[in-house]
Amino acid sequence: MFKKVLIANRGEIAIRVMRACRELDVKSVAVYSDADNNSLFAKYADEAYNIGEPAPAKSYLNIDRIIDVAEKSGAEAIHPGYGFLAENSRLGDECKKHGIKLIGPEGSVINAMGSKIESKKLMQKAGVPVVPGASKGISSIDEAVSMAESIGYPIIVKASAGGGGIGMRTVYEEDELVRAIESTKSVAASAFGDSTVYIEKYIEEPRHIEFQILADEHGNTIHVADRECSIQRRHQKLIEEAPSPIMTEELRDKMGSAAVKAAASIGYTNAGTVEFIYSDGKFYFLEMNTRIQVEHPITEFVTGVDLVKEQIKIAAGRELCCSQDEIHVHGHAIECRINAEDPLNDFAPNPGKITGYRSPGGTGVRVDSGVYMNYTIPPYYDSMISKLIVWGRTRNEAIARMKRALSEYVILGVKTTIPFHKSMMNNIHFRQAQLHTHFVDEHKQEIAENMEKVLIADKEMEARLKSTFLPSKKIAAVSGAVSNYMAHSIGQKEEK
Repeated sequence: MFKKVLIANRGEIAIRVMRACRELDVKSVAVYSDADNNSLFAKYADEAYNIGEPAPAKSYLNIDRIIDVAEKSGAEAIHPGYGFLAENSRLGDECKKHGIKLIGPEGSVINAMGSKIESKKLMQKAGVPVVPGASKGISSIDEAVSMAESIGYPIIVKASAGGGGIGMRTVYEEDELVRAIESTKSVAASAFGDSTVYIEKYIEEPRHIEFQILADEHGNTIHVADRECSIQRRHQKLIEEAPSPIMTEELRDKMGSAAVKAAASIGYTNAGTVEFIYSDGKFYFLEMNTRIQVEHPITEFVTGVDLVKEQIKIAAGRELCCSQDEIHVHGHAIECRINAEDPLNDFAPNPGKITGYRSPGGTGVRVDSGVYMNYTIPPYYDSMISKLIVWGRTRNEAIARMKRALSEYVILGVKTTIPFHKSMMNNIHFRQAQLHTHFVDEHKQEIAENMEKVLIADKEMEARLKSTFLPSKKIAAVSGAVSNYMAHSIGQKEEK
């Protein structure tokens, strides 16, 4: 096992990896930017090193500085978390040059699965179902028109190097096609440095179902069950749950086998996720994420497998913790992403100082967070404050528990997505599991109206709780507690 691991990330995922390291008796090394001087993850780590200015390109994306810290600190491995360098093959190449182990798959695998066109070809070759469409980039408008006609509208234009919903345009008729291709190529070139786009059939109102994969360096590959990620906004996930409400043992075996086949066919190692879209009883390969996912805690809740510890152990040469037959799903878990965003203003980012913070607890509740009271959320990075995860014996119990946990979650000073999640937990269509990837847009008005009611109720709660966050109250409380303790201690000594 490694003695020391550097975490090339920040916020809650950095803390999550550090927790796994502590349970494995492995020292953790944090790297942080100037903007994260007072961050919780930098304080939590065993060692922490400043790597530069707030802009990601000058800190968290600076591979040379990260490698330099790894060497100076004596870290034997680097865990990239998700985002930033997590799917950057150059990090793996540099790690290899310097004798450092990357906790993730090989760079060649990251590159292959990072290209939507290349990954689609590989999946077709492996016998994994793919969405009907092009197997190469579009070279001319005439070719695109011909292909769209043969596939049948609606179609979707995608950036080959895309991710996170960036560089995607849905087209319902030929008149829209030219503009969609031109705009997608422009976005792709700007965002990914690659203007290649392709066309495939647009599946209307699909469910987004993914399978967690674990693969060691001894040829063992398993899936750790499924997750449903259909509640999205502009292709960004907002709520995830495990298992999918539509999942049966038969369907899990079928989709899980396809996911394992997909991973094994490319020689995948470590943790990854094979994503599918599901519609009318059919499923199609969407993409593979070559990293740990934001939503991994719900899988941990329902299977009992610590995915991050498995990542570290796999990278250290260990075999998988368990076989496929030992993976069982127990109960139901839901994750709500709590972001510093204004959900009534098109989810506009709302960074700033947290003036009051109280997280929920109790049976079946987990909060993965990297913030604290009086912490200032910087404007340079992702707006996520925390992930609120709950577990219940049934989906209904999990929803009820999430409602309770959300009612306890108090964050003052910045606007958050908590009202959105409260609205969703009360939404009849969500409760009945009538899910698809356009759910939020379809029920936009209803969700907004419910959020306004939630905000009114929250204002009343905020007014009642605000006094508990005042420094004078806290000082008085602490002072009183200390006085009582001292008086009690003195009394005990006098009695003796």
